[in-house]
Amino acid sequence: MVRVATYFAMTLGAFIFWQSMDKVHVWIALHQDEKKERLEREMEVKRVREELLRQQAQQKDSLA
Repeated sequence: MVRVATYFAMTLGAFIFWQSMDKVHVWIALHQDEKKERLEREMEVKRVREELLRQQAQQKDSLA
């Protein structure tokens, strides 16, 4: 009976471990996606800012 209980407990423990590892993997993947999207947005903002500064510089040069 002890062997059956031990086997059941080990099986249950392994199942819980794999389920938790799956959730950890999903959590890590989501955070990596969020980080990638944030970096892409920051690069887009930087590109637009540089373009606006370039346009302002061209307008100043044309006025001078």
